[in-house]
Amino acid sequence: MPVYVGCAGWSLPRQHWSEFAEQGTHLQRYASRFNAVEINSSFYRPHLPQTYERWRESVPSWFRFSVKMPKRITHELRLQHCGTALDEFLAQCLQLEEKLGCLLIQLPPSLRYEPEIAGAFFDALRQRFAGAVVLEPRHASWLAAATLLQAFEIGWVTADPAVIEPGDAWQGVRYWRLHGSPQIYHSAYGPERLQAYSRLLRRSVEHGTPTWCIFDNTASGHAVTDALTLLNSHSQYLQT
Repeated sequence: MPVYVGCAGWSLPRQHWSEFAEQGTHLQRYASRFNAVEINSSFYRPHLPQTYERWRESVPSWFRFSVKMPKRITHELRLQHCGTALDEFLAQCLQLEEKLGCLLIQLPPSLRYEPEIAGAFFDALRQRFAGAVVLEPRHASWLAAATLLQAFEIGWVTADPAVIEPGDAWQGVRYWRLHGSPQIYHSAYGPERLQAYSRLLRRSVEHGTPTWCIFDNTASGHAVTDALTLLNSHSQYLQT
């Protein structure tokens, strides 16, 4: 079972250029070392189906994308009456085909867990998409959602820094999302903390669980450094 290690986006700081392929697009160069990426831009704006198709064709067969669900669904509609929005989003990102590894749902901090609303949303999603889905809730009421998340096979994002402690959810996929701490989006993790995450990832993989670790501390360029360090400690688990 592979571990998917990568960054939020495929921007490469100049100081790391020599560690990647010299030729190709930014995505192709990124994919010469990493086996996964998280697409965050889908949260802010739609991408054409042809764009997802081009991205799919740009990367090796073993590469996987995680795609963040649009804020139209999570923050504006707040998971309600969003069948049309789901159809539009999936018509776009499903062009990744087998390289779509995961859908990421990040909820606004103000969105409380309402069982009927959440149940209807995940039912609508599962009628349309059977692949891996992970949830990053940010209101403590979602700690009561374990039964529903198990029923719909929705994984829980382990985020750093954690807004709420990880809750019980479906264990069929594990997803670490490292935003940087203490300064969110900026702080590097460094060798000691990366070793601790390495142990957690190794334990997850050895249990046969598809495992993701995405570095979102991109603002000061530390994501690529941290991801490469972690990648090197898990080379035996990488699918290439």
